[in-house]
Amino acid sequence: MRDEMLFLGSGDSRSTELGNACAVLLRDGEPCLGIDYGYTAPRAWAEAFGRLPEALFISHAHLDHCAGLESLFYARMVGEGQGAQTRLYCAAPLVPLLQARLASLPEPLAEGGANFWDAFQLVPVGERFWHAGRQFRVFPNRHHAPQSSFGLALPGRFLYSGDTRPIPEWLTALAAGDEVIFHDCALQPNPAHSGLDEILAEYDAGQRARLVAYHLGDEAACQAVEGAGLRVARPGDVFVLDGAAGPREGRTLSPALPED
Repeated sequence: MRDEMLFLGSGDSRSTELGNACAVLLRDGEPCLGIDYGYTAPRAWAEAFGRLPEALFISHAHLDHCAGLESLFYARMVGEGQGAQTRLYCAAPLVPLLQARLASLPEPLAEGGANFWDAFQLVPVGERFWHAGRQFRVFPNRHHAPQSSFGLALPGRFLYSGDTRPIPEWLTALAAGDEVIFHDCALQPNPAHSGLDEILAEYDAGQRARLVAYHLGDEAACQAVEGAGLRVARPGDVFVLDGAAGPREGRTLSPALPED
């Protein structure tokens, strides 16, 4: 069984060049679990797979990570995905936030007769959940407010930080082996994101060798991070998750990015 991570988008909330950060765990080339689904994700997912996602993990309720769920709702209720649901995993503290941001309209369909969550199998989770026969780990990261954002790990394969300040304690706890570390990165730090200099200072050489930076603003930022010695994810990049000593690039798909 071959595990890979595909990035449909790898940018921050303002990046039209890189698209919103959205990754997909692939098993033998097929989508197993998507991670986040922002504004640009529906088009990128359709370009890559030609069908709707069957399962997603949402890290937090900022719209560049979850706004695509509205498009997915309409596709499931009145579009090509009628009669099926997308399984939606999220940490239990996020349920009220997602309800407030996405599901609180009195009539999500103008015709009436539908609730937002009808399109989804909502699965609130704690520290662990099972999907496709494997147990994933969920952890709170550091994103300006406690219990508002969460990362995801699959032991022996990967850790996906989510939007976060540096989290060396979680890398030690959940990515102490050969896991590939997909980590939020910005050129300058702020209360919600890790700065490049902080990543270089907080993580040791072994962790940095396994680290793939994402959530950057544009190609120039990607090149700056690469110039500092880190690997960077771009839209269409696929990384092999085989437990070897660090990430290796796999084949590259080319999902279309949205126009400005």
